[in-house]
Amino acid sequence: MAAEKCPCGSGLAYAKCCEPLISGALQADTAERLMRSRYTAYTKAAMDYLFATTHPDHRQGYDHEGTRKWAENAAWLGLEIVSSRGGNDDTLGEVEFIARFSEDGVEAAHHELGKFKKHDGRWAFTEGKMVGAKPIISNKTGRNEPCPCGSGSKYKKCCGK
Repeated sequence: MAAEKCPCGSGLAYAKCCEPLISGALQADTAERLMRSRYTAYTKAAMDYLFATTHPDHRQGYDHEGTRKWAENAAWLGLEIVSSRGGNDDTLGEVEFIARFSEDGVEAAHHELGKFKKHDGRWAFTEGKMVGAKPIISNKTGRNEPCPCGSGSKYKKCCGK
């Protein structure tokens, strides 16, 4: 029987990836590793781990029971790490991620920039901000602007004909 793959998407077996973090046997050495283990904790409804890995200064208002119910009722579809910073020697980190899940048969994506800070030498989640759609930047050249080909002529008299 094949080992259970870790829900965090690392490709490793759960027993060798996030399970030792969630069980307390190991500590996350990077902000990304903590983020991956927190995603996995949602898939396993490991609320004690989620609370323990939230920075003490950011625990106010944490809804243990509501979070547990949501985690148990969602179907977890995958985690994508967009970018991350915060290694073993750092004290602050950020991880931009997209967590995909299905709730009541409707697929959704939670796109967040998570902030992390070390507390007593351990990585902890501080806050997350939703990431919106990136603005569309048009490269359209106006008719009376210089032609981007470098000819020195106006666009309308050069490549814009």
